[in-house]
Amino acid sequence: MASFVDNLVGVYHFVADRAPKKIPFVDPRPRPANPWLTNGQALVAKVKAGGDIRDSINEVIALLGSLEQVINRGDTVLLKPNLNSADPYPGSTDLAFLRAVVELLLEAGARVTIGESSGGIWRPTRNVFRKLGMFELARHWRVELVAFEDKAGDWVRIKVDGDYLNSVSVPCSAYEADKIIYLPCMKTHNIARFSGALKLAVGFVHPGERRALHARHLEQKIAEISLCWQPNLIIMDGRKAFVSGGPDKGQLVEPGMILASGDIVAIDVEAMRVLLAYQANNKLVADPRHLPQIIAALKHGLGTGKNRYVVVE
Repeated sequence: MASFVDNLVGVYHFVADRAPKKIPFVDPRPRPANPWLTNGQALVAKVKAGGDIRDSINEVIALLGSLEQVINRGDTVLLKPNLNSADPYPGSTDLAFLRAVVELLLEAGARVTIGESSGGIWRPTRNVFRKLGMFELARHWRVELVAFEDKAGDWVRIKVDGDYLNSVSVPCSAYEADKIIYLPCMKTHNIARFSGALKLAVGFVHPGERRALHARHLEQKIAEISLCWQPNLIIMDGRKAFVSGGPDKGQLVEPGMILASGDIVAIDVEAMRVLLAYQANNKLVADPRHLPQIIAALKHGLGTGKNRYVVVE
């Protein structure tokens, strides 16, 4: 019965959510410099995950350099997991993975906020938080947990120069954070083909704007959301992945790896190359650089360019 009621509530939000009309316009956040380059090429670190997830995350960051290259003591850090639905990992972020990253950030002296706005019929986001145990996690670590749509006045509209988007309404709590870190899963997507770092940014878009976002040219619009800002660090959990279906359920494989980068395009391209090693019925293309998300991202200068990244492992 509870599940049926939750579904009805989710459908209501999907149909009825509207973006506020009077939202102040602001400019995009300045693009952060990527400290992890070699000869002008972005680094993508990749490790085989061991039994201790925290050790594996430390290892992949160490391959890039150090966390201190992007996080200063006292920084407010907006941590964006993949909590689109309450489905088990990799349908949503693994809480053990999230806890390990929170620990590392707190030890680095950061003030952490975890923020999300779930998708489609799974809203309101606080229901997803409740089902996954997010409230308990936030209380234990004394970090702020924000369901973006719960704060009606917490929105700004960013002007962007996209081919399909000219503005995007996003939460102030993300826009005003000192640093932003993405924690995407690695998986295919039944509409957008692939869900990784670029796709994770859809969770920042006001729910009232998402129906139009999905109506046409979704893949290109996904890339253009990142004209609002780019994350300072991406840590992708590829211990498990979907190679067909997605984003909530799909054909499960276990690549057993964790990726990290400061380049939102390079890490997605490398992740798709991992998925392409598996035989599966999906909408990926043989060369990930030819996927519409990646084409649009590179066109708008969001990555360091075609073939311009180096894998370190």
